[in-house]
Amino acid sequence: MKRTPISRRIATFALISAFSFGLAGRIPSANAGPTPKEIMDKVALNLKLDGSEAVVKMTVIEKNGTTRMSKLSMATKLYDGGKTEKRIYRFLEPADVKGTGVLVFDYEAKADDLWIFMPALRKTRRIVSSDRGKAFMGSEFSFADLTIPDLSSYNAALVKEEDAGGEPCYVVDVTPKDAGVGKEEGYSKKTYWISKASYAVRKGVFFDLGGAKLKELSTSDIKLLDSAKKRYRAMKMEMVNAQNGRKSVFQTEQIAFAPNTKDEYFTTPYLERP
Repeated sequence: MKRTPISRRIATFALISAFSFGLAGRIPSANAGPTPKEIMDKVALNLKLDGSEAVVKMTVIEKNGTTRMSKLSMATKLYDGGKTEKRIYRFLEPADVKGTGVLVFDYEAKADDLWIFMPALRKTRRIVSSDRGKAFMGSEFSFADLTIPDLSSYNAALVKEEDAGGEPCYVVDVTPKDAGVGKEEGYSKKTYWISKASYAVRKGVFFDLGGAKLKELSTSDIKLLDSAKKRYRAMKMEMVNAQNGRKSVFQTEQIAFAPNTKDEYFTTPYLERP
């Protein structure tokens, strides 16, 4: 019987081993976790309630400890099969901002529409997309921070897994695909700690256009508001500005899951109503 040379048998074994390893590398593990895109898609989905009505206290704390508090009502409702979320904020107190309102049409795949009504001017002003990075009513939260982003405009990368808020989280870097998107929001990168259990954001770090740390978000008191669709919301959100020392806290004092919220709330005439 003719024997295959040892060198040829070794080469053949190596080729088979490499081929088998390659196949194994392409077969997804049964325990493989979600991809970064799947994680962020679930985060965006988790933020979508069929409807809600709430009262929120907003506290702004200056670096020197000076505190300014205001209270606002908020209502949300989904339209277009969930592709659009409409939100309205109405300030209830203090007196100098009472009646001020913000109306948001948060679209899934295009730039949002935003309007702000100032009672002193008796006029509604449209907020253009380039203003989305500006502060929401003097707080450390921007208009962009309070909307659901168009995820097609961003890249996402899973960087590690780490606890935040007392629970295991995925840590995901989110970066804009082009400079224009980053400039509108004012961020070069956002890093989120996302609960593995609820897909609620437990922590966030935001970097300015120069790459320096700008703000840090922390959330607490996560509540299940829609048990059928497993939708969770943080009842407390705290944003700290690492560059100016200011801090803003949004504390939800009352909230109700309300799919039948009135459509008239989400109109500019209602925004201007006394």
